[in-house]
Amino acid sequence: MAAETGYPLEGLKVLDFSRVLAGPFAGRMLSDLGAEVVKVEPPEGDTSRLWGRIHAGVAGYFNMVNAGKQSIAIDLRAPGAQALVLALVKQADVLVENFRPDVMPRLGLGYATLAAANPKLIMLSISGFGHNGPESQRPAYAPIVHAELGLIDRTARLKGARVDLPLSVADTNAGLHGLVALLSAVIMRTRTGLGQHIDMAMMDATLMCDDQLHFELEDAEATRNLPPDLWETGAGPILVSADFRWLWKLLTTNFGVSDPTTPEMELDARIAARRATVAAFMQSLASWDAVEDAMDRMNLAWGRVRAGKDLREQPTLAHRKSIVDIDDRAGGTRPILQSPYRFSHATSGVRAGAPHKGEHTDAILRDWLALTDAEIAALDANGVLARNGAIV
Repeated sequence: MAAETGYPLEGLKVLDFSRVLAGPFAGRMLSDLGAEVVKVEPPEGDTSRLWGRIHAGVAGYFNMVNAGKQSIAIDLRAPGAQALVLALVKQADVLVENFRPDVMPRLGLGYATLAAANPKLIMLSISGFGHNGPESQRPAYAPIVHAELGLIDRTARLKGARVDLPLSVADTNAGLHGLVALLSAVIMRTRTGLGQHIDMAMMDATLMCDDQLHFELEDAEATRNLPPDLWETGAGPILVSADFRWLWKLLTTNFGVSDPTTPEMELDARIAARRATVAAFMQSLASWDAVEDAMDRMNLAWGRVRAGKDLREQPTLAHRKSIVDIDDRAGGTRPILQSPYRFSHATSGVRAGAPHKGEHTDAILRDWLALTDAEIAALDANGVLARNGAIV
């Protein structure tokens, strides 16, 4: 077997102007794949620095999606800030941002300006509703997109209540699709020598990932496969991925479960009686070994209903080291989710925790731009470098 050849994106230089989740998530994956990712923060810092348990000045949510990055803090409205950013852009391969479409142009940093400074630059812009459309100026967070795309309505029809999803699907879908588009543009640049601007809408990315929408678009919900059932076993709750009718057949065939119904019973009563019988069978499985043996005997796909706090005990996650511990910058460690990329001849994965705001400002200015101490001091004097702020 060939030896590992390093990180796949080693040498790729990324400026990450994005906030909260969609853009930072793409930046985190780029870092895990070996890119040098510099997070460009405003004086007040990224809002997500306030979310989650704080260790040594770094909040858990921020740490999760900004691990492995460096941070430079710039007041983009200060005189001289635009020139500094353009100088950094000339050294960059990729720029990621997730402002509303008018923000970067108003700062003098629209794609046309950036491309004039660096024609090879690939700019990924993630927004809720895309650029130039009738709703392009609407602010958007994941729950807004979940509502607009029918996910909350579908949840209400299936579960009986209008509630948001328990994770930010619209953000992470946009981040991952943005990553695919960005890496495609990197490959294309090897042929053309030119960069490009990628307009990634959270609406489009989430719509594309909705594998259930066709039932509604084609008025075919009556043909929808039955949802999986949740059952309480004697060992704990499980989900069984099987049509109830098939599950009933397997139980009567493999375990001799008796049918409590009679031909005279109404359909709803027959279903209720059979479900009660299945529930009793599930409760009779007193251990996880018994549950596993029963499911294996019926060749059914099933899973424990686990709590997030217990996921380190999940055998596959433990084996694949999907949750790892990194330096918490206070003499200990803290958990972080590992990226899912596993290569045969390359390295990937989280390399460090998230930075403090502006932690690497001077180092980046020296490494990327070869600025002297006097030049850095001049930027400080003009208020370009955000040394202070409420969020650290």
